[in-house]
Amino acid sequence: MPRPIHATIDNQALRHNLARIRASVPNARVWAVVKANAYGHGIERTFEGLRGADGFALLDLEEAQRVRALGWRGPILLLEGVFEPRDLELCSSLSLWHTVHCDEQIDMLAAHKTHLPHRVFLKMNSGMNRLGFAPQRYRGAWARLNALAQVDEITLMTHFSDADGARGIATQMAVFGAASQDLPGERTVGNSAATLRHRDVDRVGADWVRPGIAVYGSAPDFPEHNAVTWGLQPCMTLAAKIIATQALVAGDSVGYGSTYVAGEPITVGVVACGYADGYPRSAPTGTPVLVNGIRTRTLGRVSMDMIVVDLAPVPGAGIGSEVTLWGCAASGAVLSIDEVAHSAGTVGYELMCALAPRVPVLVQ
Repeated sequence: MPRPIHATIDNQALRHNLARIRASVPNARVWAVVKANAYGHGIERTFEGLRGADGFALLDLEEAQRVRALGWRGPILLLEGVFEPRDLELCSSLSLWHTVHCDEQIDMLAAHKTHLPHRVFLKMNSGMNRLGFAPQRYRGAWARLNALAQVDEITLMTHFSDADGARGIATQMAVFGAASQDLPGERTVGNSAATLRHRDVDRVGADWVRPGIAVYGSAPDFPEHNAVTWGLQPCMTLAAKIIATQALVAGDSVGYGSTYVAGEPITVGVVACGYADGYPRSAPTGTPVLVNGIRTRTLGRVSMDMIVVDLAPVPGAGIGSEVTLWGCAASGAVLSIDEVAHSAGTVGYELMCALAPRVPVLVQ
């Protein structure tokens, strides 16, 4: 029989989360951000759950082609724009909208021969210091684009560095507002955290928002808030089974490096999941896990193919018992991916994107 581990993608949860975001910013159109293969969930697997969005936002042309192949005829936005001149040919043929964040991309557009002008998103670096034109250069970049026959509508865009934390978005919103004042065109500024935490700030919910992690049921500002706080449902469940048990006595250790030593007699379960499946090797003893829907903990180091869990809180558990690494147990109990990631010293984004190809995926 196949190794007893699988992931499940819940399209109804995706639809629920999309509706929750719309309710937060009812006047905005919503991009479903599907970069990184829909945050590890799979573009093809999530399309039915996300097709109620107003557009799909992603990074590369191959992903854009996949979305078009699924029958999507609405907007698709390249969040980092094009990387070389010939990419603009596919933008033309696939009717892609694309971000412009540097002079070189404007130069490519100026040299591009096309019968249909492009919809572009002009990005400002309002403080993130990754992509975008500095505020003092933004109006000049807009003027260059506006003068090109190759350019149709220009949308104004920025990205927040601290929407999920105490610093917030006020400083960047002020920079963006001052540098783009009176420029025509739609705006898009709201990521997941801004859309949920700062929805009442002027223009955050204007025109377009770009929620990513929230669409997939993860809180953008964990641990200050969790998914339940924001009314989000988990879209990915990683589940396995116990394949062996061991009865330990005081002084027995578990796993490589003997990092866990039993202080008293204890029964442990060996689970068919490890870091080669995408479970974080950094997860320490005490990382939460559900066995038969009951909360317990991991013990010792995560191995390539196995982890060990404490069965003391789960009387009757044994070989074949259900183990929920994150997501929804059969009983309906939920273990947030954010909580597992936090215990492992990372974020839910990474766990989603790290799901290994060898793990079978079911879609519901």
